[in-house]
Amino acid sequence: MLRDIRLVSVFAAGPHGGNPAPIVVDAAGMSDADMQQVARSFGHESGFVLPPPPRSDCDFEFRFWVPNHEMSMCGHATVGALWLLDRLGKLPGDDLAIWTKSGRVDARIRNRTEHGAAVEISQPAGSVEPLPDADKSRADIIEILGIGADDLASLPIQNASTSRVKTLVPLNSVSVLDRLSPDFTRIEGLCSRIGSTGLYPYAVFDKDAQIVDARQFPRSSGYPEDAATGIAASALSFGLLSNGIAEASERQITIRQGRAMQRPSEILVRFRLDDGHPDGCWLGGAVRLEEDERVSS
Repeated sequence: MLRDIRLVSVFAAGPHGGNPAPIVVDAAGMSDADMQQVARSFGHESGFVLPPPPRSDCDFEFRFWVPNHEMSMCGHATVGALWLLDRLGKLPGDDLAIWTKSGRVDARIRNRTEHGAAVEISQPAGSVEPLPDADKSRADIIEILGIGADDLASLPIQNASTSRVKTLVPLNSVSVLDRLSPDFTRIEGLCSRIGSTGLYPYAVFDKDAQIVDARQFPRSSGYPEDAATGIAASALSFGLLSNGIAEASERQITIRQGRAMQRPSEILVRFRLDDGHPDGCWLGGAVRLEEDERVSS
């Protein structure tokens, strides 16, 4: 059976930037093995669009696979799939609800230009926690990232989550971030021990403008580094808020990622406020269509 697979790059900051995501716009009838094979053949997080479950009050169901396993939520694949569905004339409106294995995700189309729709998706309020066994975990992270203790910023290393737990590692400069060369063989074991799905080292580039650079080293996705990670950027935004780096407002936070992979990306986050307090966030960024491809599944 032939499947229509479109490759998009999400959160792109320039013609060669962004995180590639193969999207199957009609995945009805695909088995888990079929979906995983798409992710393995492309080597990227992949999104699959299905009809919504009965009584879910949603417009679509999205599922997500990386080469090694299924994921409950993938921010960039969700943004990319919605951008693509809008381009194909398949969205029922500008305010949408998506069912995922992590629960309902709200989405909105803010405007349309010649480059396509501006898509934002919701994430719930983030939780920010200290690391378990903090001293040992800190020492292990320093060793695995190949840095010295003085390369850390004077902020705590924290586990933060909106949909999945990411370990936020504050560094004292962007140059330290750029030259990281982790011991990838040890990341999965460390992340499993500290209850995280990936290390997310970051460095503040411009505090006043709320611009932060970051890199993502996932625990067990099947590739060593991620060019743009929306779920991690959402978690980081709440970490920045907890440490007084981001303000509790709807002002844009820009998370830059992917430069070390020659895939420069920008992830845009805005807090959603309830009586002046952030109770979630909106996540968005630029999308570009890379190619269309038909493969058998």
